[in-house]
Amino acid sequence: MLLSPRLRAVIARRDRVARLGELCHALLAEHGEPSSAALAMEALAVYARLDDAGRAEFFDLLAREFAPDPDTVMRAIDAYRAAPNAGTLAALEHAVEPPRQELFRRLNMAPGGTATLVAIRGHILAVLKGRPDLEPVERDLAHLLRSWFNRGFITLQRIDWHTPAHVLEKLIRYEAVHEINGWDDLRRRLAADRRCFAFFHPSLPDEPLIFVEVALVKGLASSVQPLLDPAREVMVPERADTAIFYSISDCQPGLHGISFGNFLIKQVAAELESELRKVKTFATLSPVPGFRAWLDANLQEITLLEGGMKVAAWLEKNRGQAARRSVLPGDELREPLLQLCAHYLMRAQRKDQRPADPVARFHLRNGARLERINWAADTSPRGVSQSAGIMVNYLYELDEVERNHEAYVNEGRVTVSRRVETLARAVRWPQPASELAPAS
Repeated sequence: MLLSPRLRAVIARRDRVARLGELCHALLAEHGEPSSAALAMEALAVYARLDDAGRAEFFDLLAREFAPDPDTVMRAIDAYRAAPNAGTLAALEHAVEPPRQELFRRLNMAPGGTATLVAIRGHILAVLKGRPDLEPVERDLAHLLRSWFNRGFITLQRIDWHTPAHVLEKLIRYEAVHEINGWDDLRRRLAADRRCFAFFHPSLPDEPLIFVEVALVKGLASSVQPLLDPAREVMVPERADTAIFYSISDCQPGLHGISFGNFLIKQVAAELESELRKVKTFATLSPVPGFRAWLDANLQEITLLEGGMKVAAWLEKNRGQAARRSVLPGDELREPLLQLCAHYLMRAQRKDQRPADPVARFHLRNGARLERINWAADTSPRGVSQSAGIMVNYLYELDEVERNHEAYVNEGRVTVSRRVETLARAVRWPQPASELAPAS
């Protein structure tokens, strides 16, 4: 009987998943290190050959066959209740730990194991929204990766034009904020008045985990266009008094939620302060990626505000197609949109009472101050469609960072400058306000 190519592919996929399951069970049963390493290598090789459907079947297997045994857990709970001591507690801890955690540790014995496990978590995160049953598997991987990628194992490296080409190529690929348009553009971003730093891990020596691009300038930058201008004049770095962090890009989807950015910014600031004595101001020029969507979602409320009808008319006119959404608002909307942006950043919240905007959460948690909101700061189609062309300066005052961080984490306070607070107060919104900590 002749089988169709599609049926042969299905059979081959199921055979691979079955073989991978056998290897994983054998790996957990093996006690010899050389044999374990060989099994781990073969298992990772089989995983690399799986397509999306095969991965989904393997993830099902991880969730089903490598979870804690409920009966064993209940017996351990009963034993601890009957005799709460160190021995029964250790037995309970062993019972509740999913076998897949030990499986992941053993898979990590193979060359390239860490990179593959990072990739596996990335593959799970990509489908997690529609597969909540995989959340325990994702949590187990995240638990281990947080340990393996803690700050003690990570090194900061400066990236310049002498960095190996295969690493530079990845900067072009991973840049997530302002697209790098080829090698000439990258060379400009690594010029004398620019700095680029990245975190690396010894298990992924050629893979940046996160990188930041810095412009050395005079004064607080209010627009990204001059920073990215191909015809700009390169400044002597010793003349700079300000370091502008204008792009921060996470590089590994499988490490999403494992934060490196707070360490990165503080360490880069320390490096720059040591290298360039005149640089005393450290700030970002950041997008407001959730602002335009928030405006669209709150159109009815906006029409009730002073100047809101003009904003609503612009939103209605420029909805839909990308070409329309990239139409820059006119200067007559400057004041109402700046006020609405301040309100959005300070008062729009998620269910956990944290700011709705992801970039704001990142910098405020790191201890920055919401310093200034800039009009027509990013006139690119992406900048207009996401942020109405607005960008924000988050100021990192190194002697205030820890205090601001503690206030945000422990009390939910958002530290802002007086000028931003004044903008936000102009908006009379029927929602409860966050507690603010205006800067003096």
